[in-house]
Amino acid sequence: MRISDIQRCEIRPGRLVEWRFSPVTIAAAAALPPDPRPPAYIQESHIRTARSVREDGLFVPTWLGAAFDLPGRVDLDALERALCDWTLRHETLRSGFRWAGDDMHRFTLDEDDVSLHREVVGDFTDAGALTRYLQDRFDAAADALGWPNLIYTAVVREDSTSVYMAFDHTNVDAYSIHRLPDEIRGLYAAAVTGRPVTGPSAGSYVDFCEQERANADGIDDTHAIVARWREFIARCGGRLPEFPVDLGLRPGGVLPAQKLVCEPLVDADAAAAFEAYCRPYGGSLVGILAATSLIVHELGGQPVYRTVVPFHTRLKSAWSDSVGWYVGGAPIEVPAARDLEGALETVRAELRANRSLARIPLARVLRLLGADFRPTSPDMYSIISYVDARLIPGAADWAEQKAYGLLRVSYGDQVCAWVNRLPEGLWFACRYPDTDIAYKNVRRYVERLRDLILSVPAPDHPRATELALS
Repeated sequence: MRISDIQRCEIRPGRLVEWRFSPVTIAAAAALPPDPRPPAYIQESHIRTARSVREDGLFVPTWLGAAFDLPGRVDLDALERALCDWTLRHETLRSGFRWAGDDMHRFTLDEDDVSLHREVVGDFTDAGALTRYLQDRFDAAADALGWPNLIYTAVVREDSTSVYMAFDHTNVDAYSIHRLPDEIRGLYAAAVTGRPVTGPSAGSYVDFCEQERANADGIDDTHAIVARWREFIARCGGRLPEFPVDLGLRPGGVLPAQKLVCEPLVDADAAAAFEAYCRPYGGSLVGILAATSLIVHELGGQPVYRTVVPFHTRLKSAWSDSVGWYVGGAPIEVPAARDLEGALETVRAELRANRSLARIPLARVLRLLGADFRPTSPDMYSIISYVDARLIPGAADWAEQKAYGLLRVSYGDQVCAWVNRLPEGLWFACRYPDTDIAYKNVRRYVERLRDLILSVPAPDHPRATELALS
């Protein structure tokens, strides 16, 4: 799925319809007792960060979303049934949090208490006006500090309908968003034809949160994972790593607005050649990180590239179809290498040594370190993410469906980049601070990354064959 923002996802005019939880459902939630299952550390950290930034006087929307088309004239009743069935399938979507002093407590609705309210907002003849309306509406309806914090909408036309959905990040990760179009389309088809919904149930992210937190709370500050993070943060100067190039930011300055770059990186043939070249070292993830280490050394001159690599934490099959925020991070350190092969070897070794660190939430580690990371930005560190999305259900249809994963680009002082492998090739998206210097350096990074990927030999080249057999 192409990662984008709402301004670049091919919005077209039509009649806007939206769904939120009904007043009856909201009233039922208000009367619920606490759910003893705690928030995940990543959920709690996200909400506390949003509150901290809000207290500093800045509203920073951080929702994620999805966009995709349904062909032909839509049956709104069937679509509503599909949206409701999907919501019931994933328990985290009917769960939220309340404050009790400085403590967060979960509440979770029973399935029987969940219903949606449909509203026809009106007809939009101008795509720009519709885009602005949707962004403002999503900002308010998918706020990290509010509940409900999700919204479903559809732009209805005679020949097709575009579905746009937004969620606070506490409920979804990129994989959840990638699976969403195929799930909703399947449920919609069942509702239109009157077929029963079949298939295995999805694991509960709320249950996962309880299990992960219990495991994390079982370690103390003498654990080897905590020691490794302590050493890593010390070598980062006592803080989590930033993108090691000049972004034109003043130390202690206000949180800057961000910009987004999203574009094709290379085509399918070049992506396949790069994967073949990198496979002896672990594949394209290793290759992207190795290439990045070379490029940032060229641009910034730092002798060591340090970053936190995101990994999914869906380690059991029970969570494979579940909607939730299943993400941890592992630190790596890559000294400047002479060439791509040298960087590949180092990255492979670092990931092998440190990937298991992603199983313990970083927020728990920071508590054990006693580090006072009062968040002033929604992004605690810079990331480079790689996902091969080609095997996700429905991937072959994404281009025809105009399917997008949506980012809300607002404020932040970090560089966060996503490289997705799609059937048509590699797609690149990146949020970065809105300064002239950051724009120039991010643009240089993208072009050098493209050049490095294209520079590897084709799979039938003698050197590539030698690498593949080694």
